[in-house]
Amino acid sequence: MSGLGKIAPAEFRRVIAPRLGAARAEVLVGPHAGADSAIVRLGEGRVLAITTDPLSIVPALGLTASARLSCHLIASDLWSTGIAPAWASLTFNLPPHLSDGDFATYWEAMSAAWEELGVAVVAGHTGRYPGCDYSIIGAGTLCGVGDEGRYLTPAMAAPGDRVILTKGCAIEAAAVAAWLCPKRLEARLGAAGLARARASLDQVSVVADCRVALRVGVHERGVTALHDATEGGVLGGLVELAQACGHDLRVEQAKIPLSAEAAGACAVFGVDPYWTLAEGALIATARPAQAGAVLDALRNEGIVAAEVGEVVPGSGKLRLTAPDRSVRAIETPEPDPYWPAYERAVAEGWE
Repeated sequence: MSGLGKIAPAEFRRVIAPRLGAARAEVLVGPHAGADSAIVRLGEGRVLAITTDPLSIVPALGLTASARLSCHLIASDLWSTGIAPAWASLTFNLPPHLSDGDFATYWEAMSAAWEELGVAVVAGHTGRYPGCDYSIIGAGTLCGVGDEGRYLTPAMAAPGDRVILTKGCAIEAAAVAAWLCPKRLEARLGAAGLARARASLDQVSVVADCRVALRVGVHERGVTALHDATEGGVLGGLVELAQACGHDLRVEQAKIPLSAEAAGACAVFGVDPYWTLAEGALIATARPAQAGAVLDALRNEGIVAAEVGEVVPGSGKLRLTAPDRSVRAIETPEPDPYWPAYERAVAEGWE
């Protein structure tokens, strides 16, 4: 039986990739490992960027925070193309027990988040159906239009580019843990640490990170690729980026930021912080001459950022240097341990 969370790359290549409907010449970027968004040529130098992702209610976070988080998760994927999101189409397959009032609260918060992000909701479907339950309650598709010469994909990272990471490991995992089982986390981190972990929920987005990095420039003038680390964590995201560009990433693990809150939350959950939910961490590659400017721009906006490695010739692997200076080549992301850990915590009623 397949594990929880998104399917493994090998299963994607075997089942999905060979069967993608009709072939159309205007599709410039379609589904492949490491790519969260598609690019379609519209003509006259313009392209359409499209992405889709689940919508969720995480009971521990509450309706309002869950709605905002869902919006930012989808918007983060689209912003990684270098194109701002503009329109959303949303489908809700709601649990029968979700009340009208609760859905109204969720929708009001979602509408406010879309307004903040500059996105108009233009289509969708809403209904209640047996068999549906938390936390996934539907899916959203987001799109925007931009210049063909300015869009980015992870495939554009090239040898010599520097690898930059914002914020660090396990941001989303730590934030959820802080709201799901605060007593356990406080016992490990103290009251101040718990407060910081809870506050990190506001960092579970790379929209601001992308906006800042893109202001420096794109392609030869700055950023060459953007990819947000989500399921599979920072290391999973790095492997995906390596696979997408077809080159190797040489990265030093000791340079990857890991906050005390994230480390403590992952210890409570019993998961590896480098391989678990890291939404909020942006992986960017930049030309060597512009990498410093990208780092400065991020830090000037209060966004933690570190240069963790570089793109080198290869075949799509992550070459990870451990703190003891040993090096291993990683070709396939490890399964994210978050989902079974979360399921266990809920089943056992952790507080």
